[in-house]
Amino acid sequence: MKRAILAAMLLAPAALTISGCSTLKGAAIGGVAGAGVAAVTGGSVEKGAAIGGVGGAVVGTVAD
Repeated sequence: MKRAILAAMLLAPAALTISGCSTLKGAAIGGVAGAGVAAVTGGSVEKGAAIGGVGGAVVGTVAD
């Protein structure tokens, strides 16, 4: 579980610098945030990342 969080945190900045798309930026930020919150609260990191990623993508799409 900790490896998944570490991987997400390491890959998120790369995704943000490569992509100019707000949808992808939002998904990356939301995914990392969701995984982090789930890990801290004892929930499923995978579900937290998925829910955060979808929410972030929606926000990125609306903001774009």
